[in-house]
Amino acid sequence: MKDVLHPRPNPIIAAMYTLRDLDTDIIVMHGPAGCGFMASRRLEEAGVRVMTTGMQENDLIFGAEEKLIRILRNVDEMFHPRLMGVVGTCASMIIGENLDGSVKKAGLSATVLPIDVHGCSGPNTSGAIRTLEVAAERGVITFKERDRQRSMLLRATQIERERGLTSKEYLEPHPGATKMSVALRIVEALREGERVAVALNAKKETAYGFADTMRAVQYARDKVGGEVIHIANLDPDIGLPRIRRYATNILRDLKGSGVVDVVLTGGLDEYPVAGEAAARALGECGADLRVITGLPHAVPGLRREDVLVTDQPRELRNYIEQGFPLSVGEVNTHADVMSTSRVLHSELGNTIREIVDGGWA
Repeated sequence: MKDVLHPRPNPIIAAMYTLRDLDTDIIVMHGPAGCGFMASRRLEEAGVRVMTTGMQENDLIFGAEEKLIRILRNVDEMFHPRLMGVVGTCASMIIGENLDGSVKKAGLSATVLPIDVHGCSGPNTSGAIRTLEVAAERGVITFKERDRQRSMLLRATQIERERGLTSKEYLEPHPGATKMSVALRIVEALREGERVAVALNAKKETAYGFADTMRAVQYARDKVGGEVIHIANLDPDIGLPRIRRYATNILRDLKGSGVVDVVLTGGLDEYPVAGEAAARALGECGADLRVITGLPHAVPGLRREDVLVTDQPRELRNYIEQGFPLSVGEVNTHADVMSTSRVLHSELGNTIREIVDGGWA
């Protein structure tokens, strides 16, 4: 069995993000105050309140059921949430805290989803799957939707093992190619009358950042000529409530920027299978240059001359080592998109616009 030594996402954080996608009002983390601190800050930017029970040394020895019950009642009374999540941590789960039992004893007015998960539960997707299972048991989503989501998450885990972040023992962060070199390649192709395909295969909220490449390439085409084909996993009728809103918002903003004809490959929570649909669409459109944004490694049959745009420096190393020199990073994407409901300008997108407006290519 291969050991993977670089840091990877955590199932606790995946559970919290899935609760957000279910439109949960409040998440209570049962653990030490610092658990999930950075992720909590980002989730609060997205409008979700995150609380902690702040477990201390005595709680690890004697248990913290009474504290959890007291805090749940307090939160319920203070904020009157409609839907609340209670998420375990390494500390509370390893000492055997009973989240579901505490929720029942608290007698809350809100619908509550107790998620038994900790950092040693497995890949990060295990936390998302556990959350979906509890949501289905409590009637928040259908069992059919749970099964669809679970199949996507299992496929995502498989792709990461085959050709993503867990396919290598260690990946050193890499800055990728410069925005200028990649943007020049795209604008030159359009100036020469070539057909450029832009395929968005993004995961959930990150699409608010990656979709800007579609707008920028369309802007360049309108200025210098050529032809553009847009492909995206932006089906607004697929996914959990918040994810469907993301797709609707992004399609609205794309249309406002002149990106009207988009080949839809699936929903924003379907990037593993939407990647396969994107590969088919790319193969059928006969593009001279292909730009794949979001999670390009989920798109089978990549070509060495493809432009790959992602937000993770370790993934950039993975692409560079596989022989894709036009791999470029938008490393601030996830931090930037958490509080937005509109497509944001990206660094690559802005560079494309500057080149066109400055006549540099």
